[in-house]
Amino acid sequence: MKKRKGVSSKEMSKALGQNEGYISKIERGYTLPSLSGFFYICEYLDVPPKYFLDDEIEYPLELLKAIDILKELDEEQFAHVTWFLQAIAKTKREQNKRDD
Repeated sequence: MKKRKGVSSKEMSKALGQNEGYISKIERGYTLPSLSGFFYICEYLDVPPKYFLDDEIEYPLELLKAIDILKELDEEQFAHVTWFLQAIAKTKREQNKRDD
């Protein structure tokens, strides 16, 4: 998610007031942040905690990018995108039924 912010692990660690390897160790699974550290990371990345915790969100970065884009659309454009997404989802559901 730090790619969205355009920073390195080292830069992010420093910005959070931690040693240079803090984020790198979290990313590699060597350590976990404290609860307050987790919230600082979320705030720094401007990502709601649920995007880290909800295991049903398969592509959290892509979802956040899409939301950012959708916020720029007017009502008619938004309606077109919604219609298109519903059509794709319907096709996917129908394919899944055929595959089962």
